[in-house]
Amino acid sequence: MRKFLGVIFMSAILTTTVSAGYYLDELKKTDPEFAQFFAAFSQNEVVNENGVRLDEKTRHIAILAAMLGRGAVDFYPEMLAESLDSGVTPVEAKEILYQAVAYCGIGRIYPFFKATNYVFKKKKIRIPLAGQSTTTPETRLQKGAEKQIEIFGEGMRDFYKKGYMNRWLADNCFGDYYTRTGLTVQQRELVTFCYIAADGTNEAQLRAHINGNNLVGNNKEFLISVASQIMPYIGYPRTLNIIAAVNETLGDKK
Repeated sequence: MRKFLGVIFMSAILTTTVSAGYYLDELKKTDPEFAQFFAAFSQNEVVNENGVRLDEKTRHIAILAAMLGRGAVDFYPEMLAESLDSGVTPVEAKEILYQAVAYCGIGRIYPFFKATNYVFKKKKIRIPLAGQSTTTPETRLQKGAEKQIEIFGEGMRDFYKKGYMNRWLADNCFGDYYTRTGLTVQQRELVTFCYIAADGTNEAQLRAHINGNNLVGNNKEFLISVASQIMPYIGYPRTLNIIAAVNETLGDKK
């Protein structure tokens, strides 16, 4: 059964190309009116809106993370190919993928491994990529706890001692993922914000990572820009909730 399901998944991937913008090219044939106004909005109006612009690489990093958080595995190969063409490196793409497991679970993210590796093979990117780990089984807890303090402040010191779940957060979520090279700490907090925001089910964690982003330099203006740029891919209701959470959490902070 597992082999059968895997064949179905890969067959679905293989029926599409992975060239940038393919989904719009295909929609121009089947749904030309929709393709015209959606392209004009998402690729021109949103991207060029004064006050919420992002550089292309950051915009694509945010969209990739949002697609992982949303579970949009059918759309993700299209966006991954476009992102690689727009300056996101293979290492960055894989690090965004890996870290999503900590926030979305392997059950949701596993199909994205297959999709990512397929796109890489089509683009002749050799896998596996070079390792990015900076910890060992002996150091992951200490290094993870240090990373929590670096991001969230001294209030996190000894937090890992307050139960096994807090220890897991330190040694696994931060020790196994956040200590890796390939993404900066600002980028790691950005993608975490996007996973949680796109998922739309955990307001408390969203607000915690809004604060975390602000503490590492991803300020209120930046987060609102990110929410605005991922809006065409996650819809208005979630985007409006994200912007409200940013405004309420950060208040008058710039």
